[in-house]
Amino acid sequence: MSIKSINYAKTSPNINHWPERVELAASFRWVERLNMHEAVGNHLSLAVNEDGTRFLINPNLMHFSLIKASNLLLIDANDFESLNKTNSPDPSAWGLHGSIHRRCPHHRCLMHVHSVYATILASLADSNLPPIDQNSAVFFNRTVIDNNYGGLAFEEEGERCATQLNDPKKKVMIMGNHGIMIMGDNVADTFNRLYYFERAAETYIQALQTAQPLRILSDEVAEKVAQETENYHGFAKRHLENLMAILDKEDSDYAT
Repeated sequence: MSIKSINYAKTSPNINHWPERVELAASFRWVERLNMHEAVGNHLSLAVNEDGTRFLINPNLMHFSLIKASNLLLIDANDFESLNKTNSPDPSAWGLHGSIHRRCPHHRCLMHVHSVYATILASLADSNLPPIDQNSAVFFNRTVIDNNYGGLAFEEEGERCATQLNDPKKKVMIMGNHGIMIMGDNVADTFNRLYYFERAAETYIQALQTAQPLRILSDEVAEKVAQETENYHGFAKRHLENLMAILDKEDSDYAT
């Protein structure tokens, strides 16, 4: 964590889960900078209790570039009156993120976006991502493809999606005709996975545009790369720390 963010953590005792809020707020800012946001839609969330049912999430209909640590909502997935309260979450955030946090405590952080290349992949009849380079190999046999899109991610659709996420090893759901859901153990882990999945999808989509044969890695090599990446400890943490340091250098207000 950057020096500025640490100072904020020390001077904000009246707001719970402050370090987590700061990291999540930084992720919102960078998702927007990387053009992976969707106007005032899409949502990032983080479980903050042991069973995963209490989670931080963005305020209803706020642009990612404006989100601060202090205005993140704290929601209880088991409180079915959440949509009737002051500062209620977006109904689709409640439907999708609430359902997953309620059903899948092994997925602590969720990042749902309609980023360009992941959404193009999700729009193909075959939404598999073949291992054509190092980035795409990272996701070998580690994705779930949802082929049964049924409309906006309100509660029924969210519950349907959540039933497909029981395998802790599979931390990417390619949401057919919709977008992408990235899951992880913490904010840094999840943001890093989101970043690299979008990069991998971009490489694949642009490779398809050449209309040339693809150089696909063997299953053995792809699995080796995936395992090596999973054991590359510290990378995701440093990735997010550096992004936060950039925001701090610019005197961004994300950590307020």
